Amino acid sequence: MDNIVIAREAAAREAIKYLRDKYVVGVGTGSTAMVFLRELHKLIISDSIEEILLVPTSTETEIEIIKLGLAHLLRYPWQVNHVDVAIDGADEVDRRKNLIKGGGAALTREKIIDYWAREFIVIVDETKVFPSIPSKHPIPIEVIPFAWSIIKARLEELGGTAELRFGSGKRGPIVTDNGNYIIDYMPKAVMNPDDMERIIKEIPGVVEVGIFSGKRISKVIIGRIDGSVTIMG
Repeated sequence: MDNIVIAREAAAREAIKYLRDKYVVGVGTGSTAMVFLRELHKLIISDSIEEILLVPTSTETEIEIIKLGLAHLLRYPWQVNHVDVAIDGADEVDRRKNLIKGGGAALTREKIIDYWAREFIVIVDETKVFPSIPSKHPIPIEVIPFAWSIIKARLEELGGTAELRFGSGKRGPIVTDNGNYIIDYMPKAVMNPDDMERIIKEIPGVVEVGIFSGKRISKVIIGRIDGSVTIMG
């Protein structure tokens, strides 16, 4: 088995320990979150956990829930009055639990559900841990299409590079579940993540920023390639 898969499964299995019967669970987006969802599926079909409800953070996650035969547990934010725990992955995490998220262009819905949850648990493999953020991955920023060129120029004025995200399988820019565009921004200098988020969000036309504050995160579960885990809490 691939070492990264071992690490992701270890983190996902550890996260499962924080679930209880009748919980409303926010399910994240991305490869590690999908590993968690498959581990959760095993518990549900074996009746090891009961009356759980699942709130997706993206269309991708919603489709995966349905494909696993769990459509009867699917709920949208307007159908529940709280989320007990959100389990989500990250593109990068630093030693203060600050995150970069949005590699899958779902950052806005992820932040809505993750921050709404009474407990927000992040699961990553050890390759996602860095001394500071952003390190290898740029900061994803969801923007109103009308304003993308203005926001790109404003970001470049702050220093660094800003690129409108394009992808394979379609012509033109990536379009989010909310009908917006993504700009990937790599600042020239390292800044306090909270300050960086605030500065970017002050630009008109920015919908959301893929910086998640460590102050909002209950714990980070780091899966190791040897199958062990480390918890930052």
